[in-house]
This record gives sequence, C-alpha cells and structure tokens, in this order.
Amino acid sequence: MDDTLMKRTIDYTWEQFEALPMEQKCACLAKPDGMPFCTLFAQQFDRARLDRLCALATQIRQIAKSRAGMEFLQGLLFHKRAMIYFTQPSSRTFLSFLSACQILGIKTGEVRDAAVSSEFKGESREDSIRTFSSYFDLIIMRTQEKGLAERMSWALASSDRPIPIINAGSGKDQHPTQALLDIYTLNRSFERRGGFCHRTVMYVGDLARGRTVRSLANLLLNYEDITHIFVAAEPLQIGQDILDMLDAHGARYIVTSDMHKYLPEADAVYMTRIQDEWDKSRGESARIDTSRFKIKGEDMRLMKPDAILMHPLPRRDEIAVECDSDPRAKYWRQMRNGMWIRTALIAATFDCDSRISNYFRDNF
Repeated sequence: MDDTLMKRTIDYTWEQFEALPMEQKCACLAKPDGMPFCTLFAQQFDRARLDRLCALATQIRQIAKSRAGMEFLQGLLFHKRAMIYFTQPSSRTFLSFLSACQILGIKTGEVRDAAVSSEFKGESREDSIRTFSSYFDLIIMRTQEKGLAERMSWALASSDRPIPIINAGSGKDQHPTQALLDIYTLNRSFERRGGFCHRTVMYVGDLARGRTVRSLANLLLNYEDITHIFVAAEPLQIGQDILDMLDAHGARYIVTSDMHKYLPEADAVYMTRIQDEWDKSRGESARIDTSRFKIKGEDMRLMKPDAILMHPLPRRDEIAVECDSDPRAKYWRQMRNGMWIRTALIAATFDCDSRISNYFRDNF
C-alpha cells in the first residue's frame, strides 16, 4: 500500500472514518493514480475511471483470445494470491471473480461457508479477515453484514500487512462490481449508437432491497442526461436516500407502479428479483402482489427495437424464458461481461493496466 494512502486512512479512528463524507472517504481509499486501492463503493468511480476500466476490460478480452495473449495475462500476477471470502451465497459473482483471478495467474483460496472456518468455533469475522491478510495479497468478500468490507479496509490499513479488499456485495448497501459490469454492458450495447448518454433507464422489481440498483443509479450520475424510472410495488419501491442523491445531482426520475406505461420509453430495462432473503418474517414478500412487474414475450413488443433487457441474475419468473431468444436480452452477455470488468479491476488494483495497454497497442 502507498504510505501516503495508509497514513490518510489510519489518521482516523473507525468512528471518524465511518462518519466521513463519501467524497473524502473515497479519497482515502484511492491510489496515487486515482484508481481504488480498496473497492468498496460505486462512488469511487468517476467518468474518467469508468472509461479507463471499460477500455481495459475490452483490451483484456481481446488479448485473451489467443494462447500467447493468455500466457501474457497469466504471467502478470502469477506471484499474487487472493482469498475469495463469500459468507453470503453466490454463484455468478464467485465464479466470475475466480475466473478473473485465473486469467491473471493469481492463485486463490476460498471460504464459502462460515461453518467450515474458525467462525464455527466463535472467531469473529474481523479476526478471520485479519488471518486471511497474513496469507493472501487480496481479499474479495461478499457478506450480509452491513459495512463489514469498509470496516475491515480501515482495520487492515493500520495492520502490519495492509492489502486491498474488493467488496463483492455488502449487506443491502452496495454491490460496486455488479454496477461496473452493468455500466460495461450498457457501454458495449450502445457504443455504436452514440454511447450511453441522453438515455432512459427503467429499474423494475425489488428496488428497496436491491443493492445492484442502488449502485448502478449512483454510477449513472457520471453520464449526461440520464432519466431514471423506478417501477415497483409500493413496499418495494426505491429508497428515499437514492432519490435524495438524484435530487442533489439534478437528475430526472419517475417513481411509479405502472411498468407498461413507461416501457416504450426505456432504452434499458433493468429487471430484479424479489429479495426475500431479507424478509423480517416468513412469507413477508409473498404477500406483496408482484404480478405486474414481470416481462413476458408480449411485453417485449412494447420495448424500443434497439432497447436492451438486463438482469443481475439469478432470476425467478420476472423474465419469461421465452424472452431469452430476443436479441435485446443481454443478461447472459451481462454476466460474462462481469468476468472481464472484474479482471480489469484486479489488474488496475495491482497497477498492471499500463502493461496490458502497451501489449494491446503492440499486438493489435
């Protein structure tokens, strides 16, 4: 870790650091080149950093198409080790991070169930993570516990071996790397159609508890003239904190329960499943009528011919299987994009981005 970065972070107690304004907190977590050392929040990425990361992801996916290219990529971080610490269930996020590490030659360890770690014996998650930092050079973590990734980034900054942490989902707060892959998907989908500015994004489903929507809405503030349409049943509607954030930036938005009315206006439709794992009581979500917030083949006819349909997955019945064959359905491509953007993020975390760009320039 850069000494200046470490000093900026450990100058604060945890309570002081937690209370910092987001802009100041992000500055503490940045490397000298402006890219994050620890990736915790969507707010750490401005437009320049997003463009830089998306370009790097595209370079990596091109390089990886050849054996020589893969050998180059796998030699970049062959000397590094990563702990993938997922105490919240996941398949896509876990596998995409695992694949990203493999592309860069990083050796991995994993804990996917606290019952098979010393937490089963009563060890705190904080002590578990401090233990991982003794053996690994990077911790990629997914947890139901609010603020854990942030708190451990602060704690490791003052430890004998500070290492980067990537937040792969933290409580109901943020999922910054999902938002990065969503941005990458939007950029690639519209790069030959004037780019992703002056567009309308519709979010549908469980917006109150969907951390992917929270992070994506934040990142889209970096793009000019975006209109946000939040479509949900009233108990699942977007939180006031997100609306306050949009108001502070002068962004346009509509809050509604009428999906079909606004579907023809959307350039991108972002579907989400009901997040009933956060229910406070059994069957709480099932008592909410969500039948109006699902996309079927007939609904696709209401969408623009060049609109795209996205989903962070897993899905249940909010997108009918019949929609999969529609060329506007991008969720499977969206998932694969996650592997490339996460590879780019890890490469940038370890300052390999210039080497990748130079290789790309010399060979393509």
